[in-house]
Parts: sequence; structure tokens; C-alpha cells
Amino acid sequence: MAAPPLLLLQDIRLTISGKPLLEGVELSVGPGERLALVGRNGSGKSTLLRIAAGQVEPDGGTRFLQPGASIRYLPQEPDLSGFETVLAYVEAGLGPADDPWRAQYLLNELGLKGDENPERLSGGEKRRAALARVMAPEPDILLLDEPTNHLDLPAIEWLEEAIGELRSAMVIISHDRRFLQNLSRATVWIDRGQARRLDKGFVHFEEWRDEVLEQEELERHKLDRKIVAEEHWVRYGVTARRKRNVRRMANLADLRSQVREQRHVQGNVKLEAAEANVSGKLVMEAEKISKSYGDKAIVKDFSIRILRGDRLGIAGPNGAGKTTLINLLTGKLEPDTGKTRIGANLEIAALDQQRQQLRDDWTLKDAITGGSGDYVDINGVRKHFAGYMKDFLFTPEQARQPVTKLSGGERGRLALGRALSMPSNMLVLDEPTNDLDLETLDLLQEMIADYPGTVIVVSHDRDFLDRVATSTIAPEGNGKWIEYPGGYSDMIAQRGYGFARVFMQPAVPAAKIERPEPVAEKKPPAAKGKMSFKDKHALETLPKQIDELTAKRDALSKEMEDPDLYNRDPARFTKVSEAIGKLEEDLAAAEERWLELEMLREELEG
Repeated sequence: MAAPPLLLLQDIRLTISGKPLLEGVELSVGPGERLALVGRNGSGKSTLLRIAAGQVEPDGGTRFLQPGASIRYLPQEPDLSGFETVLAYVEAGLGPADDPWRAQYLLNELGLKGDENPERLSGGEKRRAALARVMAPEPDILLLDEPTNHLDLPAIEWLEEAIGELRSAMVIISHDRRFLQNLSRATVWIDRGQARRLDKGFVHFEEWRDEVLEQEELERHKLDRKIVAEEHWVRYGVTARRKRNVRRMANLADLRSQVREQRHVQGNVKLEAAEANVSGKLVMEAEKISKSYGDKAIVKDFSIRILRGDRLGIAGPNGAGKTTLINLLTGKLEPDTGKTRIGANLEIAALDQQRQQLRDDWTLKDAITGGSGDYVDINGVRKHFAGYMKDFLFTPEQARQPVTKLSGGERGRLALGRALSMPSNMLVLDEPTNDLDLETLDLLQEMIADYPGTVIVVSHDRDFLDRVATSTIAPEGNGKWIEYPGGYSDMIAQRGYGFARVFMQPAVPAAKIERPEPVAEKKPPAAKGKMSFKDKHALETLPKQIDELTAKRDALSKEMEDPDLYNRDPARFTKVSEAIGKLEEDLAAAEERWLELEMLREELEG
């Protein structure tokens, strides 16, 4: 017998500005369940999550939370105002029986010390603090609205592993396909005010969604055919009994009403890039280029050849130098050493991460047309701006709406529309997937696949990189960058490890985080007056083992620095990558064991 749900929403109804948003929606969350909550932008996902959290009162329906069940909600825009430090903000989310040590521990793991002023945090740092606040209590239910927003790849990898280890039930809204695929075990789809549930993870959602929509289309076709049959009877069979005539006329009116009132699937964005003249076969070439700022090496001895039609993905943590690398390759920035060459007839259209090409004093029309005229030229076809706006799901009424009033998803679509309207044979897209819903991501992927020119994509979206990139450039630290054939998953397979291991560093050594009273600190092995012979021997020999493991790892890492190793000997590349991963694990275990024994020795001697 299944356990009763911890959280139950029944017949939830909500109308906003006279339009029904949710109509009889149901949501059930059982112990340990992991639900992906999906749907188009504006379908009501975030609103439903806020109703589940008890922050929004619906127009109708009931919300039931099991007595004693704890629930924590992560909003898209966390509010840290009113707290002197980040630690105080995180600790405020703890319950009376929760372990206060976890607040400092999670902040530390996420790269924050806890004494930071909340008003001075970046968007990514606010997101990390908010994650620590909802995860620290280890609640019965976690409601997560876009948890990966503003996070870089190392933090996303860390978060995925940390959340995966919790016993909490979860409802997750995310545009990150890979995140949903790896964590969800069931999927709830909000579509046209209704909720449909699939008792399988998000990896099965898109196939199921397409089947549902195909069945709807079939039913709609049957309905249309039935209307034709009824109209035929009305025209040619009116000699039947009057009572039956009235009934059949009523049936026909009802059928027509169904068609008129039937809420069809919202349209898709139409993405088409304006094309310029064909570029030369060689688009860009860099030979041993380097760039440093002060003592910090951003790019060091990097070489690459980019040919027409290549789809180059760039992945890595924030601050690694991805934008600097792009500026070096495109000629916007001169390298300190080495040289770059730009191919013939190159015309670049760029989309920057901050959407700075969208001026605050613009309306939507100004952004599309550049502030002049009513038309845009797309591949030689003159198109009215209103029609082009419609391709990106904007209504004619929004033409004079200020850019500042747009949501994040609308700004993302508008910036894409503006970038794609510019003639180009090369696209440089910096985080193009930010705030886009899954259907728009699909269309952007198809547009990139059909684009005849060259594309450089910077993204934290692992699934998107897998779908579009023919090769992926990743940082290895200290200014070193390596190009790997394939997408993100191919890069991870070749490296043998992800970004979190290298770039996700705690703010302070974990051993220095003291567990506050009255919670008992986790002790090393129980003291018995003196160390055992086995422990003393391990304490004496572990430093040598650690040095040997470090030397082996460094030697293999040096071999991996050869940029031609994969092309020359793929089997050797894979073997070395796996060996480095195993050495890293052994080294971490040895260092942890030595630390435990050293703490035990100090306790016995002190």
C-alpha cells in the first residue's frame, strides 16, 4: 500500500487579470518522490509552486500538508534583505530541531564564508545562499523554482550530487534538461490550465507529450468530421421528426461551441537567422595565443583552427575566461603572445549574456527595427516588424511596450530575435538558453543545426551543448584550454571527470568548520589511551603514499597536456583519463584518513 501524500493540492483554480491560469489542477507529493514540474513559460508552474508552498491563496481548491511535515521553497528571486550576514539568512531557515552546523557547512561547500554582506552579493552568490537555506534543514519536501539559475557548471554539478543524496521529496521547475533527467522520477505537465502526470522521469516526457498532442489532434479531427456530418444532415434531412431536429441542432451548436472554446496549444517561436555572404573555408585560426591580467593567466599557449560550418561549444566555470577567449578568437582583443587570423568575408552576429544590446529606452518595435522604420530584412525578404514579433510569440499590443517591462524569458526571446535579424555568416551566442522554455530551446537547436555558417556557443546547459556542439573547449586551470571532439558528455568522458572536482572549492578547509554546541561533533575513532600499532603505522606511511599518488597523478596530467594525444591514440587517452580519476579518488581517501589519524594523535597527546 502506497504511503499517504505529504502534500496534496486538489481542484486548484486561479484567474489572473480575467484569464484562467489554473483550472482544476491537482498535485500529489509522496515521501521521497521527485517530480519535474514542466510547461511553457506563463503556463502557471511558478504560481502552482507558490500555492504548494502556502504563499499564494488560490481562488478555489484545497491544499493539504501532513501535520508535522516540513517544507522549504526556493523562489526564482531570493530576498536576502533584512539580514546582516549570509550566515544569518541561512540560519533563519532552520527549525528548532535542525542542526545549525549544516548552515555553515553548506555555505562553505558553495564557496561562501558566511560573513558576506547580502546586499553585495552577485546573482550567483544569492542563488547559492538561497540553496544553502532550503537544503540545510533537510526538509520533508523541497520546492525548487529554477535552482540552477545563475549557477555555473561546477556549481550545477555539485548541486545535482548534493540534492541527489537528500531523502527529501522534491518538486523541481527547471529549464535545464539534464538536471531534470538526472533527478526526476515522475513528471507533471501544466498545459492550458490543466495538469497531467506521467509516473516516469523527465527523460520520457517529450515522447509522452508528443503522443498526447497527437491524440488531441486526432480527436479534434474526429470532431471536425462529426460537425461536417451534422451539417449535412441539417441541410438534407430536415424532414425527420421536429423533436429530433431540435436535439440534433442543439448537438451541432454544442459541437461548434467546443471547437470555438477549445484552448489550442500555444504557438511556437519561429527562429530563422538572416544570412550574409558565405565566409571563407578558414573562419579563424589561433596559434599559441596567451593572455594574462597581472599574475593571472587567462589563456595560455592555446591553438585552434575553426572551419566554416563548425559548431564550437565553450564550457567552464564563471571567471575562467570564456568571454576573453571569444574576444581573442574574434579579434576584439589582442593576445599578449601568439597570433590570430580571421578568415575572409566574416560577418558576425552576437548575443551577449547580459542582453546589453537591448536598450532600456527602447520599445519592442525599436529593438526589432533598430529604431528605424517598420520593416526588417530576413535573407532578402522584407518583413513587417509585427509579423517578425509574432514569430517570437509577441502580440501586436506589445509593440510599444518598454523593454524594461519584459520578463526574463521575453527578454531572451527578444534578444534572440534582434541578433538573428542581423545578416551574418557566424553566430556568437553567449548563454543563449537563459530563461528560454524547453520548446523554444528545441527550436533554437534546430535553427543552429540548419544555419549554414559557423557557430560559437557559450553555455552552462549541458544537454544543449550535447545537442549542438561538434567540439567543446574546456578550461583545465592556470590558463590552459583544451578542445575535445563532441559535446559536453563527450568532453567529460574524455577528461574522466567534471568541473566540480577542479573548480568547486570550499571557502575554507572543511576541517576548520566547527560544529556548534549543543550538537555533538563527529569524533575520530574512539581514543583508548594510545594509538594502535596499525594506526601509528598508517600515520607514518600515509605521507609517503600521498606523495607517490600525487607524483603519479601529475605525471599522467602532464601526458594529457599533449593536445594531439586523443587524435593520435584515443585508447591511450581514455586509459590515462580513467587512471587520473582513480588516482584522484585514492589521493582524497588517503588525505582524509591521514587527517583523521592526526586529529586522534593530537587529542591523545593534548
